[in-house]
Amino acid sequence: MAPPRIHETAAVDDGCEIGEGTAIWHFSHILSGSRIGADVSIGQNVAIGPDVSVGDGCKIQNNVSLYKGVTLEKEVFCGPSCVFTNVFTPRAFVNRKAEFGEIIARRGVTIGANATIVCGRPNKATVLGEYCFIAAGAVVTRDVKPFALMVGAPARQKGWVSRVGEILGDDLVCPRTGERYEERDGTLDPLDD
Repeated sequence: MAPPRIHETAAVDDGCEIGEGTAIWHFSHILSGSRIGADVSIGQNVAIGPDVSVGDGCKIQNNVSLYKGVTLEKEVFCGPSCVFTNVFTPRAFVNRKAEFGEIIARRGVTIGANATIVCGRPNKATVLGEYCFIAAGAVVTRDVKPFALMVGAPARQKGWVSRVGEILGDDLVCPRTGERYEERDGTLDPLDD
């Protein structure tokens, strides 16, 4: 793989790790202690950190901020201007830095443009299950099941999506790949593993 490509207007603080093949575009800032995996695309005007972990193959579109407490596992897609919080009950005049909440986006999650992910309270992270799909503009206030399609404000589950992001019909077969799924006890499991 190629070395990281960092645009001349981007800033990367000391103490960051940037993986091979990663691209960091115009006016983005990676703060100290952050770890960016390999083959990550970081769009324009993105702020990451401090101490944030971004897994291999993630795509972070323009105008996104990943604050301390946010972890993206592999191949997470963050749409333009999506929002991650790290304080559950913010007030400008109350210092809550010791209470930062966490958000964990598992492998393959898609977060649509202008969606908001509200952090969990201290000692309990908000977890977005693997391959879930958060629709544009949705406001997530609680954990999301793997493969769930979430829409609205507050976000509610509208259905299921496949690993490649296609909405599943009643037959639970991916229309793009033919991959089959089974619903058991309110969760979705791929049958073709």
